[in-house]
Amino acid sequence: MSRVILVRHGETDWNREEVFRGRIDVKLNATGLRQAEETGKALTGMSIAAVYTSPLSRAKITAEEIAQSQKVSVVEEEGFTDVHFGEWQGLPLREVRERFPELYDTWKNEPQKVKFSGGESLKEVAERSRGALLRLTEEHPEGMVCIVSHRVICKVMILNMLELPLSRFWNIRQDTCAINIFVYQDGMWTVERINDTCHLKSLEKERLSDF
Repeated sequence: MSRVILVRHGETDWNREEVFRGRIDVKLNATGLRQAEETGKALTGMSIAAVYTSPLSRAKITAEEIAQSQKVSVVEEEGFTDVHFGEWQGLPLREVRERFPELYDTWKNEPQKVKFSGGESLKEVAERSRGALLRLTEEHPEGMVCIVSHRVICKVMILNMLELPLSRFWNIRQDTCAINIFVYQDGMWTVERINDTCHLKSLEKERLSDF
């Protein structure tokens, strides 16, 4: 039996301003740094064997806070990097709605059908993240590992683990620095926690939109 802790990175200014991030390396803001610190504290009591992260700094810094409390190193894994939004990257949500109304409508209603121009589809995200996750379960057949990633990646990975279709993408919410815990045993995933942000209550910040 192996246990996987899946964490979304801390807040950035572009989360708050609703700007599409994707592969652009946006740093954590002051709140995000505090969130990462509190997440590391929340996981201190857990015996984590390894911490894996997206190569993007907003995930890496979050992962480093967790790894520091566990006294383990951080390993970068390309399979967990953020979705490539193509032409949408770096654009505010309002501009995307104006410039790409048909594609945005499909994204909100049938996300599994979207292939971002110059970027990826959710199917491609699912395939690469699934492959990376499979490698980790093979390398750690027992014990606990932590993965720090991004909103889209976390949502897709959760759908995969629960054997739900990508069309249910918007049924999964992932707040910044949310903790999810899954157990893998006999070829099946079982959820223990999902989108848990109780450890962030002391920050007294309003809940952002799902962005």
